[in-house]
Amino acid sequence: MSRAVTLIRSASLSTAAEYAYAATAPAEARLVFLAGACPLNEDGSTAAIGDYAGQAAKAVENMRIALTAAGASLEDVISTRVLVASSRRADLVTAWKVVRDAFGDHDVPSTLLGVTVLGYNDQLVEIEAVAAVLDS
Repeated sequence: MSRAVTLIRSASLSTAAEYAYAATAPAEARLVFLAGACPLNEDGSTAAIGDYAGQAAKAVENMRIALTAAGASLEDVISTRVLVASSRRADLVTAWKVVRDAFGDHDVPSTLLGVTVLGYNDQLVEIEAVAAVLDS
């Protein structure tokens, strides 16, 4: 299947960032805007309380489910924003590594943010994403 997302890199920018700096999709692509993927279990309880990596993994799992329901996959994601309820860089990096590993070679443009609080009790991580797909 042909993918709509083209990742863009520049030799003029640092390679320290573990993602492409930009991405494009053709005009005929269907955009999929996902609500923030939260680390919630099916019953609404928060998964992996107190565990940044565990919550990031659950958020990725839930994001995959939402993408599938929209006819997309992680390889169709064009950008992400990872929100982590912490002021400690180490906590942000812990969550980021899980998200980054889930995307593998599809290293989409991403923003990692430390925030004061997220919407659910005991929630530490949330992942926002936009995807682009070519419908056959």
